[in-house]
Amino acid sequence: MRLTVAMAAVAIFTVPFVILLVLVRTSSTTLTDIDESIALSLHAHALENPGYTAFLNVATEVFGPWTWRVLVVLTAVWLWRRGAPRLAIWAVATITFGGLLNLALKEIINRARPDLPDPVAWAPGYSFPSGHAMGAALGACILVLILLPFLRDRTSRIALWVVAAAIMVFVAYSRVALGVHWTSDVIAGVALGVVFVVGAAAGFEAWRRGEGRKPAEPHREGVEPEAFREGRSG
Repeated sequence: MRLTVAMAAVAIFTVPFVILLVLVRTSSTTLTDIDESIALSLHAHALENPGYTAFLNVATEVFGPWTWRVLVVLTAVWLWRRGAPRLAIWAVATITFGGLLNLALKEIINRARPDLPDPVAWAPGYSFPSGHAMGAALGACILVLILLPFLRDRTSRIALWVVAAAIMVFVAYSRVALGVHWTSDVIAGVALGVVFVVGAAAGFEAWRRGEGRKPAEPHREGVEPEAFREGRSG
C-alpha cells in the first residue's frame, strides 16, 4: 500500500511535467498563447506597482536555489553531528542531483525566457523548467521530510506541508510576475522538484526496508524517523 501511494504521488506530479514538456518541445500555440497572456497581464501589474515589484525582486532571491542549498547543507551538518549520516547524505545528494537535472534539462530543451517591453527583472540562461521553482520544491520538501519526526500530531504535520506548498506557490508566482519565466516553466519546475524528492524518498525507504527497518510513511513520519530516536538514546 505504501509503495502504491508513493507511485501514485510520482504519477500525479510527473503527468503535468511530461505534458508541458511535450507542448514546449512541439511549440504548441495553445500553450504559447496561455503563457503570453498571463505574462503580459502580470507584467502590466508589475509596471503599475513598482513597490510590489521591488518586494518580489528581493523575495524571489531570498527563496532562491542557493538559499535552499545552504539550508539543506547546514541541516545535513546538524544531522551528521546528531548521528544521522545517512539522512545527511540523502539530503545533500537529493538537492545536488536535483539541481544538476534542472541545469541539464534547461540546456537540452533550450527554451527562451520571456522578452517583455520595459522588463522589471532579468535572469540568465534558459527558461524551462524554472530553477527557482524547482529549487523551492526540492528544498522545502527535503526540509519537511527531515522535520516531520519532531512533530507529534497530525495537525502540525499538515501545517508544515501547507507552509512548504505556500512557499513553492509564491516562488513560482514571483518568477512569472517578474517576467523571467513563463507559467508553464514554473509549473514544470515545481512538479519535477516534487517528483525528484518523492523518488529519492522512495529509494531511501526501499533501502531502509532492505536493512530490516520498520516500514515508514515518509510523508507522515519523515525519511528516517528512527535516526532521531537512536540519536537521543545514544
